Order: sequence, then structure tokens, then C-alpha cells
Amino acid sequence: MESGRFIILDEGRGHEVPVELSPPAEVWLRPEAVREATGWELGDRGLCRGETCIPLRAASAPDERGVELSALAGALGRPLALDVAERIASLGASAAARADRLRSLEAPDLTLPDLQGRHHILSGFRGRKVLLIAWASW
Repeated sequence: MESGRFIILDEGRGHEVPVELSPPAEVWLRPEAVREATGWELGDRGLCRGETCIPLRAASAPDERGVELSALAGALGRPLALDVAERIASLGASAAARADRLRSLEAPDLTLPDLQGRHHILSGFRGRKVLLIAWASW
């Protein structure tokens, strides 16, 4: 197993934490790295944040190496985008969080330029209908 540093993106913030890498694509985090990257405490009761605890199944339970990152994401119910070669991972929002956001029918606030380069903030159009057209080259 190889030791190194890894960037974990969570809730819009990046945290560079120490990890153990195990081929082909396992990323192991010690309890301190889990806490630093996600705010969750890894302990005897599973993953805890404040009064909320998530018990870990045997397949995702920590061992002497810590907890494997994809098992951590699964326990939290969050999608994981992982690039071991680039040493970066991103934890997405949980399905419950995405569903709550969709139920609210409120778009996240964002700022976009128009064709003349002027920036417009979406919240400045509250109470009015807005048509957003998105395009990407990929």
C-alpha cells in the first residue's frame, strides 16, 4: 500500500488529507482524515455528526487502515467521483438532499454573464419567470 495526500471535495470545499492507496482504486482514510474532509466522526457507533449517527455495515466497517472512501460514500448515501491517478475525489449531494432541493422548486443562486458580458444574479429575478439555456461543448 502507498501513502500519500489526496484532495476530497465536499460541499464546495476541498480538503487535502493523508490517505493510503491500495491498487487498483482503493483510497483508505483514517478517522482524523474523515473528520477533516467531511465533518463526520468515525467511531464505535459508525459515522456521527452531532447527534446524528449512521451505523456502518460489516462491508464498510473500518479496519486497521481506516475506512475505504467508496464505502464511506455509500454509507453516507452520496455519489462519489474518484480519480486515483490525479489524487482527487468529489462527494456529491445525497439523493435526499437533491430531492429536497427539487421539491422546493427554488434554483440555487448563480451569476451568469449575458452576451454583452454583463453579469446577472439569478436571485435578482425573483418573482419573474426566467428561461435559462445551458450549452456545453462536451
